[in-house]
Amino acid sequence: MSLVVPLRRAAERMASYHPPLEGRGGMLRLDFNENTVGPPPGVMRALAGLTPERIVSYPEYQAAEERLARYFGVHAENLIVTNGVDDGLRLIADGFAEAGEKALIVEPTYAMYRFYAELLGASVIALRYDDRLRFPLEEVVRVLRRSRPRILFVANPNNPTGSLLRPAELRRILDAARHTMVIVDEAYTDFSGGSVTGWISRRPNLIVVRTFSKAAGMAGLRIGCLLAGAEVAGALRRIHSPYAVNSAALAAALAVVRHPAPVRRYAREVVAARRELERALRRMGVIVYPSAANFLLVDFGPRAPEIVAGLRRRGILLRDRSSDFGRIGWVRITVGPRAHLRTLLRAMEELWKPGRS
Repeated sequence: MSLVVPLRRAAERMASYHPPLEGRGGMLRLDFNENTVGPPPGVMRALAGLTPERIVSYPEYQAAEERLARYFGVHAENLIVTNGVDDGLRLIADGFAEAGEKALIVEPTYAMYRFYAELLGASVIALRYDDRLRFPLEEVVRVLRRSRPRILFVANPNNPTGSLLRPAELRRILDAARHTMVIVDEAYTDFSGGSVTGWISRRPNLIVVRTFSKAAGMAGLRIGCLLAGAEVAGALRRIHSPYAVNSAALAAALAVVRHPAPVRRYAREVVAARRELERALRRMGVIVYPSAANFLLVDFGPRAPEIVAGLRRRGILLRDRSSDFGRIGWVRITVGPRAHLRTLLRAMEELWKPGRS
C-alpha cells in the first residue's frame, strides 16, 4: 500500500539502519561498546529517589544544565542536553545540513553521521581511512578548502577504528574549516584522556559532543550534551525540542557528575584491560589495531564468522564489522574489566585452535 503523502525524496532513498540489539540479555555484551558492569551506585539511588511529582511533571533543565556545564568546564550558555548523542547529531544536522549542500565524513565511522546528513538531503563526501587505518588528514584539509562543506563529523577516538587525532591535527582541520561547522564526537574521551571542550570559546566553528552512554553506563537512559560557543549553542537551542531529555536521565547524569570517581575508576580499569587484551591477542597471532577507546578492532581473517558464531554460542557477543571494510575478517571487541577479559580469552584460546568452533 502506498503512502497517502509520500516521504521526502531524501528519506525515500535512505537504507534502514538495523543495529544488532535484539536477543542480548544475559550474555557478555562485548559488541556495542557499552559499559559491561553497570552504572555507578549513585545512578541507581537517583533513579530510586524519583518522586511521583518529578515523574508526572515536565522536566526542568536550568539547574541541571548549570551543574553539567560546571562538570565539563563551560558555561551553561555553552551546553545543550540531548536525548543521547543521536538526538544531538540530528539537532546539528537540522541546524546546518542543507539539501544539496555538502557534508564531509571519513569512513569507516559512526553510521549516524551519514544517516542524518542524508536524511536532510545533504550530499555526503566520504573519504576513507587507509589500509593502516590512518586518518587522511591532508585530503580532509584539501576538501575543506576546495569544497567548503557545511559540516564535518569527526569521532575522536573514532569508532570502529579506535584511532585518535592529536591536538595539532585537529587544529589543522579547524584552521582549514573556515566555512564548515566541525563536530568532534568525544563519546570515548573517558578512555583516551583528551578533550577539545576547552577550545569552544576560541573556535566558533566547533561543536563538541559528549555522552553518558559509555563510561558512565547509561546507554539505556539516553542523555548526551552538545558543547559549543554561545552563539552556536543559542541557535541550536532555538530549534531543539523543549522536552527532549526525561527527568530520570537528568537525575542519573547529575548523580554521575556529583560523584565522578566511580566512572573514572571504571575507565582506568578498561584502559588497563585493553592493553592486556591487545597483548594476549597478539600472542595468539591475531592482528590487532591500536585503540584509544573502550574497544579493539581486530582482523580474524577468513575465520571471523566462525569465531564470532562460536563465541556467541558460548554467551559472548562481538561485533562483526566486515561490511565496513569490504571483506571478511574485521571484528570489534568491546573491552570491559579484566574479569570479563579473562572470560573472553578462555573462549578465544579454545576457538582459535584450528578446527575448533
